[in-house]
Amino acid sequence: MKKLAIYLPLVFFLLVACNGDGKKAQQRFDRAQQMYERNEFFAAKNEIDSIRALYPREVKVMRESLRLMRLIEVRESERTIAYCDSLLPLKQLKAEELVKGFILEKDTVYQEIGNYVWKQQTIERNVERCYVRADVDEKGEMYLTSVYFGSRPIEHTGMKVSIKDGLFAETPAIPYDGGVNYRFKDLDNTTEVVTYKGDNAQDVVNFIYTNEGERIRVDYTGGKPYTIYLNENDKKAIVATYDLATVLSDIENMSVARDKAAKKIDYLKGKLDEE
Repeated sequence: MKKLAIYLPLVFFLLVACNGDGKKAQQRFDRAQQMYERNEFFAAKNEIDSIRALYPREVKVMRESLRLMRLIEVRESERTIAYCDSLLPLKQLKAEELVKGFILEKDTVYQEIGNYVWKQQTIERNVERCYVRADVDEKGEMYLTSVYFGSRPIEHTGMKVSIKDGLFAETPAIPYDGGVNYRFKDLDNTTEVVTYKGDNAQDVVNFIYTNEGERIRVDYTGGKPYTIYLNENDKKAIVATYDLATVLSDIENMSVARDKAAKKIDYLKGKLDEE
């Protein structure tokens, strides 16, 4: 009897505590439900996360919270699709306008993704010349290439661009590998071609884009000193390529986001149907 007298208050206390937790969990769930109905998805998800953290033993509310979380994620994904569908046609029209100044170089046998090159910067039009070339692939990744042509090799691995007030930007060094940095001799002349992809080109691209109206000096770095100045056609090509890269990258990112959202909706609706 003494043991029973000890345990009964304890059991009563636990029942009261559990009942109190159940009410608190339900209150949080009700708030999350109201937020969902007002399209306040971020706040609703925070409430659900709080339920999971504070009341993991409230099985009924946890089950309802899981269902509500899936409904929220469906609505968020539908919003993503609507956003992409509203902007993609505009971006595609912009891209169609911009590519008129470019040639698409693509070997369909070997390449899945082609490169757009400004018409005045195709290799055929720029033999035996030192210059900086710009390319962008169909997914929006931009490349810069420093091309050297001369009677003696300089073995450069990078480039630095600057203007007269001292501002500058430079690429990382790209070591000679016979691929993104390669060289060859033809009769008594040497050609060197170093390609800077993605982040390796970004600082220099941004600098040229921002300072298009300035006289821009290019120093080939990492080997024997060599300097050129960007001519107006090359500056125009780099700026135009950057504009096209921005639009193509937006299209690629939105297309990927839309596909992911559509797949997520299919998955979540499948789970909701199972319930």
